[in-house]
Amino acid sequence: MEIRTLRYFLAVAREENMSRAAEQLHVTQPTLSKALRALEDELGKKLFTRRSFSIALTEEGVLLRNRAEDLVSMADKIEKEFLSWDELTGGDIYFGLAESYQIRYLAREIRAFKKLCPDLRYHITSGDTEQVTEKLDKGLLDFAVICERPNDRKYHHILFPEADYFGAVFRADSALAEKERITADDLAGLPLFSSEQSWENDIRPWAGEKFEQLRLEGSFRLAYNGSLFAKEGLGVLLTLNDLVDTSVESGLVFRPLEPHLEMKMYLIWNKYQSFTPIAERFLRQIRQSFAGR
Repeated sequence: MEIRTLRYFLAVAREENMSRAAEQLHVTQPTLSKALRALEDELGKKLFTRRSFSIALTEEGVLLRNRAEDLVSMADKIEKEFLSWDELTGGDIYFGLAESYQIRYLAREIRAFKKLCPDLRYHITSGDTEQVTEKLDKGLLDFAVICERPNDRKYHHILFPEADYFGAVFRADSALAEKERITADDLAGLPLFSSEQSWENDIRPWAGEKFEQLRLEGSFRLAYNGSLFAKEGLGVLLTLNDLVDTSVESGLVFRPLEPHLEMKMYLIWNKYQSFTPIAERFLRQIRQSFAGR
């Protein structure tokens, strides 16, 4: 199975049309059709359902698309790494980032690093801890930023200089707005929004025996999306500070949880990982910078 063939397959899966995919790939349609038939023969599975004017993926095709995307991304990353190996002022670094106001520290380090290495190209993937560590484990990322204690058996880490803290976001005209801090008793029976990760790993131990009185109305990976539901009065969003707009104009307010629930941020990378020179150089800089704070 060749990477080129997987690129052909992904183009057809994306375009859902053989002619458009062939045009995008700059190959003839017979060449593309032959390559895909050979791929189906190699795997022993039908990957496409061919219709009059479009092509749809079979169940096996969907599985291959998910795997092929990772394989092609990895191939592209390897190629870029070797092409930029001898670059003194540039190269590619791949980051996977959880949501946090502390990401500003990483952005500042990248800005400072670009002054030393103006040809730096950095690539950002956003997601929760599960999403970014999965890509990190596959080798698709160099570094990840997560908001829970990393597994020391798998990862090295650097602690960010500050910590976030949890609070509740709700409409400014809510009765909760009169309170300076929000307790589990205040939230009992109310419709609540949270990420699944935070609900199980943070809110459950925070609430203790009161957790059974809390009701998760819906889960969001992105705090901004949850804030829109809170703004419509559909519930209370439990999230970290400074992730959503709670200015007077927004109509929302943020109140810290009581007892205080803090969240530390970690920059992590795989143990036994081989870095490109540019990534190794960036790691040295951020070690020195964060150690001095």
